[in-house]
Amino acid sequence: MAFLHLQQPSFLLASLKADCVNKPFAQRCQDLVKVIEDFPAKELHAIFPWLVENIFGSLDGVLIGWNLRCLQGRVNPVEYSIAMEFLDPGGPMMKLVYKLQAEDYKFDFPVSYLPGPVKASIQERVLPDSPLYHNKVQFPPSGGLSLNLALNPFEYYIFFFALSLITQKPLPLSLHVRTSDCAYFLLVDRYLSWFLPTEGSVLPPLFSSPGGSSPSPAPRTPAMPFASYGLHHTSLLKRHISHQTSVNADPASHEIWRSETLLQVFVEMWLHHYSLEMYQKMQSPHAKLEVLHYRLSVSSALHSPAQPGFQALHTYQESFTPTEEHVLVVRLLLKHLHAFSNSLKPEQVSPSAHSHATSPLEEFKRAAIPRFVQQKLYLFLQHCFGHWPLDASFRAVLEMWLSYLQPWRYAPEKQAQSSDSQPRCISERWAPFVQENLLMYTKLFVGFLNRALRTDLVSPKNALMVFRVAKVFAQPNLMEMIQKGEQLFLEPELVLPHRQHRIFMTPTFTGSFLSSWPPAITDTAFKVKSHVYSLEGQDCKYTPMFGPEVRSLVLRLAQLITQAKQTAKSISDQSAESTAGRSFLSWLGFWPMDTNSSYPTNDLDEVGQDSVRKTDEYLEKALEYLCQIFRLSEAQLAQLTLALGTTQDENGKKQVPDCIVGENGLVLTPLGRYQIISGLRRFEIEYQGDSELQPIRSYEIAGLVRVLFRLSSAINCRFAGQMAALCSRADFLGSFCRYHLTEPALANRHLLSPMRQAHAASRAQGPRLSLRFLGSYRTLFLLLLAFFVASLFCIGPLPCTLILILGYLFYATAMALLTEQGKPHQA
Repeated sequence: MAFLHLQQPSFLLASLKADCVNKPFAQRCQDLVKVIEDFPAKELHAIFPWLVENIFGSLDGVLIGWNLRCLQGRVNPVEYSIAMEFLDPGGPMMKLVYKLQAEDYKFDFPVSYLPGPVKASIQERVLPDSPLYHNKVQFPPSGGLSLNLALNPFEYYIFFFALSLITQKPLPLSLHVRTSDCAYFLLVDRYLSWFLPTEGSVLPPLFSSPGGSSPSPAPRTPAMPFASYGLHHTSLLKRHISHQTSVNADPASHEIWRSETLLQVFVEMWLHHYSLEMYQKMQSPHAKLEVLHYRLSVSSALHSPAQPGFQALHTYQESFTPTEEHVLVVRLLLKHLHAFSNSLKPEQVSPSAHSHATSPLEEFKRAAIPRFVQQKLYLFLQHCFGHWPLDASFRAVLEMWLSYLQPWRYAPEKQAQSSDSQPRCISERWAPFVQENLLMYTKLFVGFLNRALRTDLVSPKNALMVFRVAKVFAQPNLMEMIQKGEQLFLEPELVLPHRQHRIFMTPTFTGSFLSSWPPAITDTAFKVKSHVYSLEGQDCKYTPMFGPEVRSLVLRLAQLITQAKQTAKSISDQSAESTAGRSFLSWLGFWPMDTNSSYPTNDLDEVGQDSVRKTDEYLEKALEYLCQIFRLSEAQLAQLTLALGTTQDENGKKQVPDCIVGENGLVLTPLGRYQIISGLRRFEIEYQGDSELQPIRSYEIAGLVRVLFRLSSAINCRFAGQMAALCSRADFLGSFCRYHLTEPALANRHLLSPMRQAHAASRAQGPRLSLRFLGSYRTLFLLLLAFFVASLFCIGPLPCTLILILGYLFYATAMALLTEQGKPHQA
């Protein structure tokens, strides 16, 4: 594409839009690279918003852009490599960003596309606590209701990149895309590695202004007053530079704002989706007082400008449900943040090493997780634990949670520890992290227990999740650290008098994380209390992880694990027997189906014995780990097994749900109701009524059954007296008639309901003829097969019918003589 520099920006934009329709993807990217190289920032400024939307899609999800979430190297290798090279942190697109950044251009971003709680807060003229939004909110000059954020080019680009994961429509189920192979996932990994490096410092931009590095964002004055949640924070860069004598002393200080911005945008866009009540709950008491004063002041005015936002705040309902792809990307962020924070040198980890000589990047490593991530991640995990379906897809959320709980897995020394097959004892170095993230371990563990008690543990995928959690929490020394954290939180507030007037707040709301670290261990309890109160409020009721309430949940889970192991074995045995005993006719569909099967279908039926083995192995290890964590003895487990009510029938398989004997029969217990709902057990339900009136089965011809019923009813009504007389005879004729005209199974049926036992006498039936067997597909098939075989031997239909009748008479005579002694007369 040969553009002249005399062209106006509008013509440049029109030409690029036309190329999107007329040129292939590779050619368009080559032209864009040339445009970025040749054109000045003044003309590139006009095409930048269109180009960003063209790549990442529109914020309303209508345009999919380059569809990076589905672009994979093994499917479209050419387009994949071109897109990855163009969007690389050192590629042409980022060069365009830095080129515009040097000229201090601003771009409007609609507030309406921000996450729900943030949008509702800004629309009510209340500034969120995150410094990402400070000095950026712009109001329309005409007094309209649309609000915008004035973002610099880097912020605008990262906003679109992060939100494309949320705003785009979910991938169709028919499209099997592995998230870890798609371009978007790998771009997130590259951006994190570039801007949050584990080794060295952040690389400077490829394009720099003549005066030096591209500038950090300049402060802007808001167009109207805001009530702020907490104190206004300047960026980490501004705090650092304000104390420097020369701006060129440390080049990293000029570029740390990009790392801070990237992390803030990712956290705000990906972890800021939960209910508005939770959003308001996480604010400080001082901020809530400011909001109250602000609302009182605007409500006293005649024309309140906050009324539209106030209405939006009250009508707001969070309906956001994270996707599995979203959760996997968040897990990638957490794993990289752990590696980023753990890349601090040993002499820089300790609080005593904290000084003004420390570089901004090292300070950022120390404060990234507690300041930016911890609080919002906790709320995000709570939202997922409470709203995610009770199926195997929860594994993605579970692994994200477990990744955050184990920062030692991403420490530089982890390779040396992994050489031994036995789990290594967790170093005391991680005790501060465990204690300052206490709720992440304890309250979310209780949330997982409540989920596990409602899932089908017979499923290998669900059993694997229980095993994973138990294995992580059973790591040596971890439970001791958690217990120590609970002791610090529960200790009385009388030991240190100087703490009595302190307000517990998260570092997000008070002070700077560049301030000096608190002295030694005397303030450890305050840190734990501050963590709990900042997430749950100062009126929270903490449930100790090793208290009686949680222990009772663990005992229930151990009980269900024992029961699930028995159920899995029963399903396996029943499946093997039914497969071995299946006849040729049932394979053809003519054999009656077992309508009283004890167990519903699950994924054990699809995989077979291997799944049963895996389920038993996972549950056995999970039970072992739970006993290790909560110190359950073998005597307690034996008592649980007895209390489980695992009484089996003579075959050792079909188990009745847990119940007690009441006045009117069996009454289900809560455990029994759970067993029925989850499909672990069920009652044997058999038809107890008149066999002639039972519902028409799938192996019967409905019309023929009805005709045969009318015919047999007419015969029984016409000859009832004669049939009764014949059956009452004591000779051979009486035995023969009793064999055909009575229903012996009625004598052996047990009436389970006490109410029905009172009317047992009314259920007695006299001798009668039943022709229903002739309406079965199996019977008709056998008759046709008999006539077909007879025709092969040149036997006509009439002789064949006589042979069948004579054969049946011989069979019936023998059966009448042999079974007379065991068949009581019920006429």
